[in-house]
Amino acid sequence: MRPVTSYRIAEAGLERIAGVSAWSEQVRRSIQLVAANNSSVLILGPSGTGKELIARAIHACSKRASKPFIPVDCAVTTGTLFASHMFGHVKGSFTGATSSTLGCFRAAEAGTIFLDEIGEMEPELQAKLLRVLQQRTVVPVGSHQEIPIDVRIVAATNRDLAREVGLGRFRDDLFYRLNVVTIQTMPLKERPEDIPVLASRYLAELAGRHGMPMCMLSPAATSVLQAYAWPGNVRELENVLERAVMFSSGDAIEPESLTGFITPVDSRGSEQPPAGTSTAAAGKDLSQLVRATAHGILSTTALRGVYRVEPNFKEPSQEVESEALRPASDQADRDETAASETLWPTLADVERLHLERTLVESLQNKSLAAKMLGIDRSVLRRKLHRYGLEGSDTSGTDTSE
Repeated sequence: MRPVTSYRIAEAGLERIAGVSAWSEQVRRSIQLVAANNSSVLILGPSGTGKELIARAIHACSKRASKPFIPVDCAVTTGTLFASHMFGHVKGSFTGATSSTLGCFRAAEAGTIFLDEIGEMEPELQAKLLRVLQQRTVVPVGSHQEIPIDVRIVAATNRDLAREVGLGRFRDDLFYRLNVVTIQTMPLKERPEDIPVLASRYLAELAGRHGMPMCMLSPAATSVLQAYAWPGNVRELENVLERAVMFSSGDAIEPESLTGFITPVDSRGSEQPPAGTSTAAAGKDLSQLVRATAHGILSTTALRGVYRVEPNFKEPSQEVESEALRPASDQADRDETAASETLWPTLADVERLHLERTLVESLQNKSLAAKMLGIDRSVLRRKLHRYGLEGSDTSGTDTSE
């Protein structure tokens, strides 16, 4: 008989899978079924749909609930650090190895290891992981001793792994090892009836986190949220709600508090620009923003207007930079040939600057920054690493995937 505390842990895990849709009911039943055994589980679905929540719920409902749950981001666990991070190392096995480590698999002993973003794993590392899953042993770096492990494997990805296998980017033998039981998540736009439940839960969490009265969604605001397409899924919903709370003057969130955070939908289901903004005006604003962003790399004053570089302008120095840039006239804006006369920053320059500004706007919260940019966290991490912008992360424990 399972202890009473185990039932409480299981109930807490299932409660995190909020919703009243048929999918929510089905996934809760699936979690209870697969938690009863030790088979590997593969969770598939778009980013932000709660894949890690499902993995944690499986662990909480299993006999392993009192043991560790170790999440691993396979997108950033790459190269030579993979073996040490996953399997551990012994003291002195390489420069800087001043002490021995367990590695993720041994740290998860008798518990569950969650291999997130498994579809991003490099092919050569897939072979190492496959061996561990087949042999159920690990060999720490610097050692020749095989150490038995007892862990439950739960993996997740937003990729179509069957297609990746067909394209030769993912090992078929590893796919079959992981794909014993499959749970498919559903985009938020396909289950709008879950939005009021998810919103109420998150608004209660926000109130507790910030020590303030709980905001409620007005019926009109709820309708707006249910009509939106939610490309970022539940993670985007949480972000929108947190911003809406900041901009709400009362104890209820009205549609006005959502302005600028999501795009309204007209009666035909088409996304429309904010009220009072024509398509032409929106296009002009975007054009000006692109110009300002690009030239901002050349001048820190570019945010105060749109600038054009003189035709004879060469690689700038700090001394001549202010002379080389001058405000663009309306005629220059209409002149399509001006682009050929412009010292245009490289794509890498633009991307780096945009990443830096996004990190500032998101207060270094990587999950929020990824949502603002419309990319996966794994993609953002790779880009930040490429430009040396990793820094710190204020997002804390992110369980929305």
